[in-house]
Amino acid sequence: MYIYYTTTFKKMYKKLSKQVRKKADERLTLFSADPFHPLLNNHPLADEYRGCRSINVTGDFQIVYRERGKDTISLEAIGTHHQLYGG
Repeated sequence: MYIYYTTTFKKMYKKLSKQVRKKADERLTLFSADPFHPLLNNHPLADEYRGCRSINVTGDFQIVYRERGKDTISLEAIGTHHQLYGG
């Protein structure tokens, strides 16, 4: 699987604490091996992120990604539920 990191994702990732970045890296490794592993809670999104999916990083942090082809995804955003979806 090819993973493309968008500029937005990179900027958001750099602002995270070292602990959350480490957990995100671990979850992306797991995602590469098994995109639908139960720990990831991989699910489709709606509204602003229609056409995207989300995986869990921690209890509150999530990664938003978009499928770009059979074996390609782009990481669109990372943040807390509130940062990503508001209210």
